[in-house]
Amino acid sequence: MAARQLGRSVVLQSLYEWDFEGKTGDLQKIIERNLEEFAPGLADKDFVKRLSNGVLEKIKDLDGIIEKAAPEWPLPQVAVVDRNVLRIGLYELLFADRKEVPPRVAINEAIELAKTYGGQNSGKFINGVLGTIYREIGEPDKGPDKEEKNKEKSSETEG
Repeated sequence: MAARQLGRSVVLQSLYEWDFEGKTGDLQKIIERNLEEFAPGLADKDFVKRLSNGVLEKIKDLDGIIEKAAPEWPLPQVAVVDRNVLRIGLYELLFADRKEVPPRVAINEAIELAKTYGGQNSGKFINGVLGTIYREIGEPDKGPDKEEKNKEKSSETEG
């Protein structure tokens, strides 16, 4: 498993435990314990801490966005795994450094987390919600700059 994937898994496991316990525990202590137990040699522990701190910092915003994007699924009714995969994916999609985590990568990584840890339809659910939000924010990695670069490349190969 790649380092970032493992890091996201640790963040998901930690958020799951914290959320399941009613958001009462110390998330940082949970993360430290899970890093030691599930990723003792992980080189990029800073990524895990940045991601978990970011989700925690923006959790009210993230939850509000999820509720708007999936109004037929009130947040308390969304499975704990799916809810936290959405929080991670949405945080990376909207707030992470796009050079570090491009939008499509954020979505794909969230789908993989859902397929690995969620239920039978979790991947489809996560894809649907994050895909809706991705389109609403204007498909940032499909912007005019990318289209122009693709046109330039095709004209270079033709000529």
